[in-house]
Amino acid sequence: MYMHAHLPRLVGGAPITAGGSPMATPDVVEDVAVEVTTAENLPWLCIVWDDPVNLMSYVTYVFHTVLGYDKKRAQELMMKVHVEGKAVVSSGEKDKVEADVKKLHTAGLWATMQQGG
Repeated sequence: MYMHAHLPRLVGGAPITAGGSPMATPDVVEDVAVEVTTAENLPWLCIVWDDPVNLMSYVTYVFHTVLGYDKKRAQELMMKVHVEGKAVVSSGEKDKVEADVKKLHTAGLWATMQQGG
């Protein structure tokens, strides 16, 4: 009986048999891709806040016509703003979200942007 610890090894770590050829080993080398989240690659978020001025029907209309949501999704987002006090209504590159905030301001809604994930 022999012990692997006493056998010479190739650079890759496989032991060499007495005949000089590498033995198969159960060692598995895996490349694991790790995505590092930094502030630079986090998406920007457009947040609409509840206000005491705009009617719920108007907010739904703005989400539908300005942001392009279908009526059902626009209604869901409006209800989230109404019930929770705010809702993320768009996300993405800084320039795109900035443009969405400006459009919402023009429509009279209270919108802000922040970077986050």
